[in-house]
Amino acid sequence: MAVPSWLDKTFGSKVRAGLWLVSEVGEGNIFTKGQLRAAFPDVAQIDRRVRDLRDHDWQIDTRREDESLHLDEQRFVKKGAEVWLPGQSKSPKEKSGLTSVQRTKVLAADSFLCRSCGIGAGESFGDGGQDAQLDVARRQVQLLDGTCETQLVTECNRCRVGGRDRQVDLSGILGRLAGLTPLERDVFIGWLNAGRRDPSPLERLWGEYRTLPEAARDAVRVAAHGMAK
Repeated sequence: MAVPSWLDKTFGSKVRAGLWLVSEVGEGNIFTKGQLRAAFPDVAQIDRRVRDLRDHDWQIDTRREDESLHLDEQRFVKKGAEVWLPGQSKSPKEKSGLTSVQRTKVLAADSFLCRSCGIGAGESFGDGGQDAQLDVARRQVQLLDGTCETQLVTECNRCRVGGRDRQVDLSGILGRLAGLTPLERDVFIGWLNAGRRDPSPLERLWGEYRTLPEAARDAVRVAAHGMAK
């Protein structure tokens, strides 16, 4: 079905921005801030109008979600609601924007650490790439009664990309918790109370062993088997 022209100024700037993405950019393709502003020279906040489309399930990635993008680039991943149709541009299903107070509250509750990998803001990933940036992500949680609820969690820029469609099954987690031995459960509770998991001496020894050259690993294997006799 043909879409209206993005040049039709009877539409609002948000609708025209969506039509421009569909007609001129296309799903999966990259556009720059310069191209966007050149297309809408008469709209002072056209960047914000594009962000507003996310409230209608449009996926438009920036460098925060896609590290392959340059700072001035965005990728139009997929179209959401057809906002140019009557009623589609109003009452979005869920507002994506958070106030600064809400965002800080979530970050503080998560100790200002990525809950997926544990990295802090500005810390290095160790591969020479961009340092970690923290943001608030939405996570779908399946509750004990079977319903799904959107909850907020702190994630770094890398984990957000890999975990965008992740859903948590709370009953499954509780089921695995119930299946632990008493000793395993005590260890897990210790991690919960501490808010962190420190490697045991055994795990640290294994980690160090894995870094050894082959000849050194052989020496450790021979010694370990000799001690077991």
